[in-house]
Amino acid sequence: MKLVSPSILSADFTRLGEQLKSLVSAGMEYVHVDVMDGHFVPNITIGPMVCDAVKRAVPEAKMDVHLMIENPGAYIDAFAKTNPDIIYVHVEAACHLDRLVDQIHQKGIQAGVVLNPASPLSLLEEILSEVDAVLIMSVNPGFGGQSFIPYCLEKIRRLDELRRGGELSFIIAVDGGITQENISEIAEAGANLIVAGSAVFRGDPGMNFRKLTEILNRMR
Repeated sequence: MKLVSPSILSADFTRLGEQLKSLVSAGMEYVHVDVMDGHFVPNITIGPMVCDAVKRAVPEAKMDVHLMIENPGAYIDAFAKTNPDIIYVHVEAACHLDRLVDQIHQKGIQAGVVLNPASPLSLLEEILSEVDAVLIMSVNPGFGGQSFIPYCLEKIRRLDELRRGGELSFIIAVDGGITQENISEIAEAGANLIVAGSAVFRGDPGMNFRKLTEILNRMR
């Protein structure tokens, strides 16, 4: 599986439903929602009401919700009610990561864990067998439109080696600085689900999504 998950962080919120429907028409299977609290990251974005609106606008799309917030355990229940397919929590925001993963699974939702660019893979090696997805941040979280941090490419490769070596099946997702020029290299490194914001929504979302998807399809 090599798929693009458009991040609505870069969408035109005055036309969000329209843009999401155009992306479904273009073949979108996943939509990515970035939740920021102004504490864990230096930005404030959206909450469960927008997640619910996204799911109602495009119920056929799988929604992955990325919690860039402090004390994520206090909000998992609220976001679970919006019917996401994956909830991601940051290793750096979790005092008890295993408990958070279990809390997400108890809701019947796939559990994902996230690492910031400078956080080592060793922080999550013990829990890899329990998670459904690992999201590698390839920019410092908080704002869209940043450039891909080059050393994250090797991090993706090493995570893929851990996955193959442990005969595990978790999704490797990558978020930050995705472009038409680097998406194939990121996918070749082992990424399955590639989160793209500006690369999709800057211009014609449907056309941009198709171009990114065509690049991935040529790799198969």
